[in-house]
Amino acid sequence: MNIEQIRYFFAKHGFNVSTRLADKFGMQVNQVRLFFIYASFFTLGIPFLFYLILAFTLRIKDFFYQKRPSVFDL
Repeated sequence: MNIEQIRYFFAKHGFNVSTRLADKFGMQVNQVRLFFIYASFFTLGIPFLFYLILAFTLRIKDFFYQKRPSVFDL
């Protein structure tokens, strides 16, 4: 299989998904495509948001619980 056959296969079978979904649910194709775009942004943004929240809470924890020298360090 060369690249042209692979490209033709995906063009024939893969790019028609949003059109078929829109026809099945009686919606406009643009609305289905926008849903997929927003869903991809939402799912890619969740791990980054989780990382920011975790970093913020660890920073606050370090602010309140500072490491104090022990008796044995003197």
